[in-house]
Amino acid sequence: MNEPLDWNAKTIAEFRANEGRVGGNFEGAPIVLVHHRGRKSGREHVTPTMYLPHDTEPDIIYVFATKAGAPTNPDWYHNLTAAGNGSVERGTETYQVTVRELAGADRDRVYAEQARRYPGFAEYERQTDGIRTIPVLELSRA
Repeated sequence: MNEPLDWNAKTIAEFRANEGRVGGNFEGAPIVLVHHRGRKSGREHVTPTMYLPHDTEPDIIYVFATKAGAPTNPDWYHNLTAAGNGSVERGTETYQVTVRELAGADRDRVYAEQARRYPGFAEYERQTDGIRTIPVLELSRA
């Protein structure tokens, strides 16, 4: 198994064994498991990612297609935006979501808040500067 897939599998198992909590570098961080269907393969995929809860709406979260500062967007981003929906495991609950990509000032405000809370996100943005703008997706309970 390659390293990212092995990390994902371990993180998913830890998340499920501990009611949505994980340790290591992500201890205490809000983690969600995003379920998405491959736009080419049609296969179901599960990707762990950090999220930012909406300020006032408990059924809205934001996820960030950082790919750890890589020059391309992650596959899960393409899958979710192509489908317009998916599902998430958040804590012990699994539910369907609709997907909306944020743009402009909305995107910038949400990303800036995530980078303020978790400085690694500022580094990802620095790494992609001039190459791509890291997408922010709003996931709303369907």
